[in-house]
Amino acid sequence: MPLPPGIGGPPPRGGKLKKRLVTGAGAAVVVAAAATVAVVFISDDDGAGKARPKPSPAAPSTWALEAGRQLTSGPGLRYQGTLGTANGRPVRADLQVTAAGSAIGTLTAGALTAEVVAVGGGTYLKAGTQFWREYAGESAHPDNYAGRWSKAPASVPGFDVPDVLATQAIAKSLTKAPAKPPAETVNGVRAYKIKSPRANYLVSASAPYRLLAVQAAGADGARFTVADLQNPAALFTRLRPQVKALAGAADPGLHFAPGKLTFVNCDQNTAGCTVRVPATLSSPDTVPDGARAALHAAITSRGTPLGACTASAPVPDDRSLVLSCTVKGRAWRTWVKSALDHPGSYPYSAQARVIGEALTSEDVKVLLAKLDKERSAVVKSTLSGAPGGATGAPSPGATPGTGGGASGAPAKPGAPTGPRAAGTGGAARP
Repeated sequence: MPLPPGIGGPPPRGGKLKKRLVTGAGAAVVVAAAATVAVVFISDDDGAGKARPKPSPAAPSTWALEAGRQLTSGPGLRYQGTLGTANGRPVRADLQVTAAGSAIGTLTAGALTAEVVAVGGGTYLKAGTQFWREYAGESAHPDNYAGRWSKAPASVPGFDVPDVLATQAIAKSLTKAPAKPPAETVNGVRAYKIKSPRANYLVSASAPYRLLAVQAAGADGARFTVADLQNPAALFTRLRPQVKALAGAADPGLHFAPGKLTFVNCDQNTAGCTVRVPATLSSPDTVPDGARAALHAAITSRGTPLGACTASAPVPDDRSLVLSCTVKGRAWRTWVKSALDHPGSYPYSAQARVIGEALTSEDVKVLLAKLDKERSAVVKSTLSGAPGGATGAPSPGATPGTGGGASGAPAKPGAPTGPRAAGTGGAARP
């Protein structure tokens, strides 16, 4: 039985935009397997070896189809609830999520806050050092991710927002619900409890079958109240610049062991100084599809910043690669000219870190194009007066490398002067 309009599969996970290529032989095996399991051979009175179609799954119940239609007819929902965390301290979540799973919101833990963005099936955070250390499980190097957009770790919010809270994904889960699911009471309203691997959904047991609450899977899974999204145009206005800023977002799921930092073509070179660092993926045990490593380096001289640079590259199958980037610009150029004009000792040092990269600038261009397409469809639907009211509840007001570096040694008497006398090493850290 076809799904009702607007019900689609959950968005792709983790912001991975590249698809794995399958060889012709592999594709043939998959197709053969699918064909084999489509029928079973039995022996009965009609003769042995006769093919009989495998029984089809039960058709979705009427109430489930109507609940899915209600959910997907609106522009999205607003969720408010509390997340359980590893340190036992609660985190308040306030999320606005479109039907397709694009989202914006905040996580609040006492005086600490984190911004949340979901797009293209992935969820991303931007928070300070203390939040990453205490709530996101990054006790070793929280400053690798602090103050920058990063892919959300497994611990916070504990699930991918599009998979659990997008109404299209929820509607698909409802089609698999039994005709008479277990029921409980939510704020005085009898509600069906629909269980899925990712979350439990509580839907009113009588028409118009409103979504009343969501509880993420797990003993400490977040429980959210639900309200209609009142101003989708404002959501997209806030969301687009946040998505644009995701270029270079870090991936805390990838960890690297860096090698020795070296300088290339830096002596008396006003055009720039190249920093090179070898690195090896230390975890996970296998190279994930689309995994990338990013180098972030900075050069200083006696505490004065001379410039910074970044570069990234795919992680090869053997897990090891060499990253390099070039520091250039006015600060470096002025320092080198001064050193050449005034002979003496001019030590300089570099600090670098190698971390995982979740999104490139090209990835973000694709995400922006999809977001703009989604925005056009939602705004057009809203202006045309398409029915909404998935929850029957009005929404509240809108939510609105530091490691040590190695310096070059001072120039010896009679040695060449200028910056070539320094900067023969450096330090990198994961």
